[in-house]
Amino acid sequence: MTTTTGADGKDVTGDGDRVTRGPEVLPPIAASLGRLLADRVASTPDREALRAPKGTGWQSWTWAQTSDWAHDLAAGLLSLGLQPEQRVAIVNTTTATWIVMDLAVMCAGGATTTVYPSTNTDDVAYILADSGSRFVFVEDGTQLAKLEASRAEIPAVAHVILVETDGVDLSGRTDDWIITLDDLAHRGKALRSEQPALVAATVDAVTPDQLATLIYTSGTTGRPKGVELTHGNWCYEAAAVEALSLLRNDHLQFLWLPLSHSFGKVLLSAQLQIGFTSVVDGRVDKIVDNLAEIRPSFMAGAPRIFEKVYARVVSTTAAEGGPKAKIFDWAIRVGRAVADRKAEGKSVPVLLEWQHKLADVLVYSKIKARMGGRIDYFVSGSAALSRDVGEWFEAVGLQILEGYGMTESSAGSILNRPSQNAIGTVGLPLPGTEARVAADGELLLRGPGVMRGYHNLPELTAEVLLADGWLATGDIASIDELGRVSITDRKKDLIKTSGGKYIAPSLIEARFKALCPLLSNVVVHAEGRNFATALVTLDPDTTESFAQAEGITGGPEQWAEAPAVDKVVRAAMAELNAGLNRWETVKDVRILARDLTVEDGELTPSLKIKRKVVETRYATVLQSMYKS
Repeated sequence: MTTTTGADGKDVTGDGDRVTRGPEVLPPIAASLGRLLADRVASTPDREALRAPKGTGWQSWTWAQTSDWAHDLAAGLLSLGLQPEQRVAIVNTTTATWIVMDLAVMCAGGATTTVYPSTNTDDVAYILADSGSRFVFVEDGTQLAKLEASRAEIPAVAHVILVETDGVDLSGRTDDWIITLDDLAHRGKALRSEQPALVAATVDAVTPDQLATLIYTSGTTGRPKGVELTHGNWCYEAAAVEALSLLRNDHLQFLWLPLSHSFGKVLLSAQLQIGFTSVVDGRVDKIVDNLAEIRPSFMAGAPRIFEKVYARVVSTTAAEGGPKAKIFDWAIRVGRAVADRKAEGKSVPVLLEWQHKLADVLVYSKIKARMGGRIDYFVSGSAALSRDVGEWFEAVGLQILEGYGMTESSAGSILNRPSQNAIGTVGLPLPGTEARVAADGELLLRGPGVMRGYHNLPELTAEVLLADGWLATGDIASIDELGRVSITDRKKDLIKTSGGKYIAPSLIEARFKALCPLLSNVVVHAEGRNFATALVTLDPDTTESFAQAEGITGGPEQWAEAPAVDKVVRAAMAELNAGLNRWETVKDVRILARDLTVEDGELTPSLKIKRKVVETRYATVLQSMYKS
């Protein structure tokens, strides 16, 4: 075995496996999330913790107020008989109330089962039954109806706690299966007045190896699997994020991510550790408006959000044409030149620096203003970010730090650092986490963030939790000489052509979308075929603007059939193919008349493509590209 030391103290170990570790030193790790909350309140009780929309304005809570609210609900759960590690499900959109309900479960010693609000009735019943959830928070009457329709299938559920009562008639019920969130809080207040130290004592009894969260991976095939994540997992993640010095307690986060997803939960854990403020609004259609109004200094998101911003700005400028478009293109070239020199550790020549300042006044500052004007950096995760999109944001002075993780590793495992942002990689492991590439190219992870296992699935757990604590991720990766990790594709998503060549579709798909702002989703198909083809869908916003400029009437169906749209898509396909190996090139494309959606089962809630579902649904369309 040979061992060398890479940049910044990372070890690179031989025997065919390169192991990379983050160089930072971890601060002390708390015993539980309830303890993190108590420590945060003791440190900054009057600092703003949460802000959320209320009417036409915003409502704020300090850390002390947030803790008091959470402790009332925690005591309410204890009054109902919640036992350590018993599951409490939350079926709710991203709101401040979601966060407080989750904190209540943590402080009561229970474990949160997260359920996406978009989950259909059958899958909600499956998750609640499989998890053995004892109590369920539901947002409104729509979510309540799912539980009432499947009550016979979820006998373990003792109480359903209704958050929003508008439009729900609870009169005439003969049992107390449904109680309101206010009822739960009143019960909790009464119990706390009788036993003031009860919640604090319950928090003190929680250990790091105790179950905190049960997250069901949406998966692209089959039934979802429940991932068991402990208090120790989340408290490690919180400490690791603090060690990066990435976030400060004076940061203002805009949080819109689904809190049912591990990406959202890791941000909540980091907030407890560091103490910054989160503005919480899960309405995706309000993201752009909120950025301008909230003016955050930090936001995390999935690549699709950054792709849409990129596509909107580029397509709008191109449609305007004339001198404005020429200035825009010049400014992007200048920005890329500056970013490239900085990435290579080179100084910026005086003339280029002057041009860069002028470009900032003319172009970059206006784009930044759309984002609120105060962004220090974005963080991208949950899927691959196109290099083109990352480089464009870097060029205009809006840095996207791409990272990598999975639910099974508590979401955060690898991340680019602001001072070493290597676009096209996912960066370096978090402090305390190790990454290595196995002989077959699969990425393995080891560290305190690795899950306890899959719920009730010991055989599947044994398949991914390997010897010596390594987690098999199922992703294909490489590690460079500086210890930076690059993800190629999902191991199971690699496509094998009839000629025996392998194609990694996700990188091709991301690049295609970056080259063609009109596109929303791309599905590359080649399994068992002699060449690759693609199904694409149109982004409604950018395509509508394009259609108006081109005089194309109608909606998505007419856009998909328009020769002008087809011409733009095929031009981007030709540019895409110019950078691919011969066997990877996309030979034909079909534009679908509608976008892929979560509701129709074609995307996971985290917006990953369910490849098999799409290929089956559009089998006839795919076959039409191979007839000749």
